[in-house]
Amino acid sequence: MTLRVIGAGLGRTGTLSLKVALETLGVGRCYHMSELITEPERVVHWNAASRGKPVDWEALFQGYGAAVDYPTCLYWHQLIERYPEARVILTVRDPERWYESALGTIHDARPGLREIFRMIPKTSPSWRLWRLLRVFRMIERDVWKGHFGGRFHDREHALAVFEAHRRAVQTTVAPERLLVYRVSEGWGPLCRFLGVTEPVMAFPRRNDREEFQRSVRALLDSL
Repeated sequence: MTLRVIGAGLGRTGTLSLKVALETLGVGRCYHMSELITEPERVVHWNAASRGKPVDWEALFQGYGAAVDYPTCLYWHQLIERYPEARVILTVRDPERWYESALGTIHDARPGLREIFRMIPKTSPSWRLWRLLRVFRMIERDVWKGHFGGRFHDREHALAVFEAHRRAVQTTVAPERLLVYRVSEGWGPLCRFLGVTEPVMAFPRRNDREEFQRSVRALLDSL
């Protein structure tokens, strides 16, 4: 299976809702940051990408027909070249609301996770814990320190990064290949873009702040 859809939108722009929607539409399994929690061994490929080394994209996305969210969105430029037939979806939302959402969820969850991993003894036999630690370090390095320059708490800086990302995607990807999409628009634009029939079911709404916090608590309880 090769990637049919590449999600270029940053995290907290409706990417989990898009993942569920794409899977519902038959695109295939959709890779999302949540997959790294269940399959943390794939982080080796993201580490290679971060260091500018050759990446086995086929191995990374084996079994998936689409990919969205972090870390995929950091490598959208490489991926649109590697998969020239894939459609590109840039999820967007109001920048101020995006910032507040990201700050209150994925960014502010970091201290608790950092403390958990700090308490892991070096002699821990749990390979899952060590693999998750590698995922956590990758996110810190590539998202918060890399993409946002370690300045996410600087609202204006973070918003400028958000806008620069949106502009780069929109000015690079051919218009006929790109959908700039708000998940609040529902099935219509997405189905027309992919050339599929709209489902009769309601559009999925996933990962609001409360659901995110429940997911983090469940992860911490499982460690």
